[in-house]
Amino acid sequence: MKFRAHLAFVLVLSALACAPKATDPAADSSDFVNISDVAPDVILEIRYFGTYNFVGSRIDGYEAPVALMTRRAADSLKAVSDDVVRHGYRLKIYDAYRPQCGVDHFMRWGAEFSDTLMKPYFYPDLTKDVLFSRRYIDEKSGHTRGSTVDLTLFDMATEKELDMGGTFDWFGPESHPDYCGDPETLEWKPVEGGLTSVQFYNRMVLRTAMLRHGFKPYDCEWWHFTLKDEPYPDTYFTFPVALLTP
Repeated sequence: MKFRAHLAFVLVLSALACAPKATDPAADSSDFVNISDVAPDVILEIRYFGTYNFVGSRIDGYEAPVALMTRRAADSLKAVSDDVVRHGYRLKIYDAYRPQCGVDHFMRWGAEFSDTLMKPYFYPDLTKDVLFSRRYIDEKSGHTRGSTVDLTLFDMATEKELDMGGTFDWFGPESHPDYCGDPETLEWKPVEGGLTSVQFYNRMVLRTAMLRHGFKPYDCEWWHFTLKDEPYPDTYFTFPVALLTP
């Protein structure tokens, strides 16, 4: 009952989160940039602006198919982009900065147990009642602090995404960086029905490039990285994802 009361309180406030007061520091986007302006080689596929995501609809606060990050994080991502381009790849971004009202949208969706539209594509082996306890959905996200990015690698030779052995936002252990291998030693560990050596290696190519330029990984998602020296570790921003103007 305590959790349900807390969730109800969050849901009541969620609508207000997308309309922040101008005097609120969390509404200040002045230290954010369009990633495409800083790193023009990146490819954008902003999943939460469209309908192909685990919710199945556009997420609150996503007003344009753009990727935003703090200036410091975007500069570091530019270094990653330049690095992988030299090896024949481009970065493909699924999500970067996420406003708090977008996270609140996830919370509302998670509490609607009957809404399983996208279950076959993102969580076929789970029921929605475990999504909170297993931390697949939470009321706070590192994305909202502005220095986290979800991404993969695009192979310029084949003109396709690298085969990572699993899709972005898949809810399950198959998404863990250490699934079928050791990220520290880069040693592949064969598991029946698991990742091939090539799939594991592809994940490690992305991981190695991100770590080399100041990002840290997340132990549950191979695609998720946060700048180690993030400039706003305690601020959860509220302004919408929209094209920023100089």
